[in-house]
Amino acid sequence: MSKPDQPTPAPIDRPVFVSAAAVLIGLVAVTAILPSSVDSLFQSLQDTIVANASWYYVLVVAVIIVSVIFLAFSRYGDIKLGPDHSEPEYSNLSWFSMLFAAGMGIGLMFFGVAEPVMHFLSPPLGAGGTVAAAREAMELTYFHWGLHAWSIYAIVALILAYFAFRHDLPLTLRSALYPLIGERIYGPIGVTVDVFAIIGTTFGVATSLGFGVEQINTGLNYLFGLPRGAAMQIVLILCTMSAATISVVLGLDAGIKRLSEFNICMAVILLLVVLAVGPTILLLQTYIENTGVYVADIVGKTFNLYAYDPTDWLGGWTIFYWGWWMSWAPFVGLFIARISRGRTIREFVLGAMLGPTAFTLLWMTVFGNTAIELILNQGVTQLGEAVQQDESLALFQFFEYMPMTNVLSILALIMVLVFFVTSADSGAMVLNMLSSHGRDDTPMARRIFWMAIITATAIVLMLAGGLSALQTAAIASAFPFSIALLAAMWGFLKALRLELAKRQALMATTLSPPIDTDPDAWRDRLTNLLRYPGADEVRNFQQRVVVPAMQEFAAELENHGVSTLMSEDPASSRTVQLEILQGEEPDFVYAVVAKRHAMPDLAEKGIGDTTNDPGASYLRAEVHLSEGGQDYDVMGWTREQVRNDILEQYGKHLHFLHGLR
Repeated sequence: MSKPDQPTPAPIDRPVFVSAAAVLIGLVAVTAILPSSVDSLFQSLQDTIVANASWYYVLVVAVIIVSVIFLAFSRYGDIKLGPDHSEPEYSNLSWFSMLFAAGMGIGLMFFGVAEPVMHFLSPPLGAGGTVAAAREAMELTYFHWGLHAWSIYAIVALILAYFAFRHDLPLTLRSALYPLIGERIYGPIGVTVDVFAIIGTTFGVATSLGFGVEQINTGLNYLFGLPRGAAMQIVLILCTMSAATISVVLGLDAGIKRLSEFNICMAVILLLVVLAVGPTILLLQTYIENTGVYVADIVGKTFNLYAYDPTDWLGGWTIFYWGWWMSWAPFVGLFIARISRGRTIREFVLGAMLGPTAFTLLWMTVFGNTAIELILNQGVTQLGEAVQQDESLALFQFFEYMPMTNVLSILALIMVLVFFVTSADSGAMVLNMLSSHGRDDTPMARRIFWMAIITATAIVLMLAGGLSALQTAAIASAFPFSIALLAAMWGFLKALRLELAKRQALMATTLSPPIDTDPDAWRDRLTNLLRYPGADEVRNFQQRVVVPAMQEFAAELENHGVSTLMSEDPASSRTVQLEILQGEEPDFVYAVVAKRHAMPDLAEKGIGDTTNDPGASYLRAEVHLSEGGQDYDVMGWTREQVRNDILEQYGKHLHFLHGLR
């Protein structure tokens, strides 16, 4: 896939920014002016989607989870989300903390007790309050919060990270359509896709914040007697969003990363405490059994539409979740993509699906099975009644039957607050990137603007119809996004097939190594191997040998009517590059990069020439192709050898193109 020849993008994508802002402000204004009418419209819209499009939502999610699992275990799994030489930017702990806080956070706090208990007391089919209902309740909870949810996030993140970091396209959803429509991603089609992504993200984040603020309000009322109601919830949204604004202004590393790491530590502590003081052995047993039943029945659950025994339960739960996850996918996917550069597809999928899923399911088991045990075997029926009356009260009512009730409740409240902040600032960062050509180095005012949009949307939708309006907005916004996502998945698979074809072509082709007619040249080569040059020496080699070799090669190509471009890195002068343009086909790139490495033990022992760089590192003149670094050094080669190496790599590229025709 050839990279488009685009100028440096402007700080703001005006068509996307203006269109998305206008649509969202218009929706918020209409909802604020006509709340009753909008509430009725939302209810009618949700009923229509559930009645007529449930099959579509189920099919889309099934296609997504199958595709993600296939990518992880296929030959595509070795491809990196970035150049071949790239390495992960964040440690596994930081990476997991940020993706988990963005992906689940508030939902686990709100539904950890509530959902298992509600399924247990009111299952989709059969009698509630039985042992069979308890087993079914946990299986359904696993189904809604397990691999399906994370596969939706994973596919969006994979697509965005691949095209952004491996092909230098903008880190926005439109880039996934490049293999299908080419340069037209920079036109109206691309603008439309990014606008839908912004609208879906806004509604998805607003839904999450609605759950969060209701639980915060309930917790403050339960612990400290503060009033409950719309006025208090608006105050809480404004206060917590102010904290989120500070975090988003601080940036990814100083704000979101630290808050995410703090909250994952708090989550582990809370989980271990409940596991220790609850029915520990039972919880460990049910975790294993729940997981086994979930895995065994995952195919049947995935395609179950209750077509032979219709029930309203499907629309209120499964379809809502699939819509919520999809509406959240642009936000979570783009955020995860932003922090996942340098990981392979297989590493990414296994890390972003299995790790979070295992932790999520353990969380649901510890809280859900403990609550069910209290109701089913210990006669605490009032817990079930409280959950059915008020979902937001479930967690705090649950802690009444645990030691250290107030301590656990306060810890949970702090976690909800921090999850609220991390969700809001992550969402604002993503909206900012979607409207700024995928860049996050934008002015502070623009980040604050998107935070204000999220705040206003959450407040107005809550006033219009509470959580039901937020849920409907999430389900409805997922529909247009799902169409764009299916097209993006097709483009992604098409690009991966091209990349795999190129790898196979390179492996199947054997061309001549660099020619060296001097019989004593091996001695010079050995001397070069034992040298550890500094920056000046490598740059001099680039200018004295590599640049003339590229110029001669380019001149010969021009004689054959082939267009070329030569460039140098203006910032560091460490890269010289030759690009051979192939029209509509993938271009060929050959670059020599001065890359710094740690000094080997050999040099530290005084073996070899280190006079040019007595420090702790040295530089290599490494060859980079469009796929990234090739891990070999041309320092000390002759001009003829460099020319022959360019010829060899270009011959392999032409062989690859021949296989595509």
